[in-house]
Amino acid sequence: MFALLLLSAIHFQGGVFRVSGWDAPAEPRSGWQSIFTVYAGSGSDVPPLLGVYSVDAGELVFRPRFPLSPGMHVRAVFRAPGESEIESSFDVPAGAIPTATTRVAQIYPTSNVLPANALKLYIYFSAPMQRGDSWTHVRLLRDDGSRVEYPFLELDQELWDRDHLRFTVLFDPGRIKRGLASRAEAGPALEPGHTYTLVVDRAWRDGRGAPLAAEFRKTFRVAPDDRVPPDPKTWRIAAPRSGTRDPLVLTFPKPLDYALLQHEIEIPGMHGVVSVAREEKEWRFVPETPWSAREYQVVIRTTLEDVAGNHINRPFDVDTFDPITKSVSTETVTLQVRPR
Repeated sequence: MFALLLLSAIHFQGGVFRVSGWDAPAEPRSGWQSIFTVYAGSGSDVPPLLGVYSVDAGELVFRPRFPLSPGMHVRAVFRAPGESEIESSFDVPAGAIPTATTRVAQIYPTSNVLPANALKLYIYFSAPMQRGDSWTHVRLLRDDGSRVEYPFLELDQELWDRDHLRFTVLFDPGRIKRGLASRAEAGPALEPGHTYTLVVDRAWRDGRGAPLAAEFRKTFRVAPDDRVPPDPKTWRIAAPRSGTRDPLVLTFPKPLDYALLQHEIEIPGMHGVVSVAREEKEWRFVPETPWSAREYQVVIRTTLEDVAGNHINRPFDVDTFDPITKSVSTETVTLQVRPR
């Protein structure tokens, strides 16, 4: 059983949080985060900070994964089972702000034409970013400069990769799928024939607490909805020469999902480097070892999507009045290729 002393207290110094006056036992099955969590901001709906827990000299210690920004307000909560909750608030001391060097490296899709039912955008940064207030730094503007209200699905659990270099922005599916109340009431977020600009403001702070080096804007024109699923039978294959490490190249009729292209296509038995080019319409694989004069399989998972979220042979949005002529029961589709 946990033992809580009346003098238990939470301290914050040098970017580290400590619980003193409490003899830390073995880590509970649910992890230290189940009894000690730190939040950025005072709201009750913000996710806890990521970090590493340890026990030093009998004290429970939490070290945030990323440095806290000067002036940030944080809230630490200690909940020992069967005892009263302890909560303490701290303001990160103001100090010299690190030099702004982090930038938006790229936004995918890279094309300047997107379908009206585009499902997601990926924002890649040149260095790790902070999380917790990302939605305050991303906005979508119409061609007249007015702001589109609530075009995105603003999840409390922000969609970052493990290194905090890629932030995923989802357009609200309720404004994409036909027949839903939110689409009927608010209309689609993107309208064909119009031009929009995604703005990432420079106030977004990186993992060091520094703002971005510059604002980033991506302007694109909107085409009609794309509800045609990707079909590997329409892809072109450029076979490499046997005995070389030339790339095997797949070319698609339209852009596919950049992040999924990194791991949803593979060649069993071969290791190598994947790259994506030509506005996500080209997939290239350079092997670690030369190709042999034999037949290879290119295995594509049917979870691979296009820009509109259509999976292999399965549309993202099916109109209830349209007959369903195709169904996919397999998890993969295979193409054959023999080096020249």
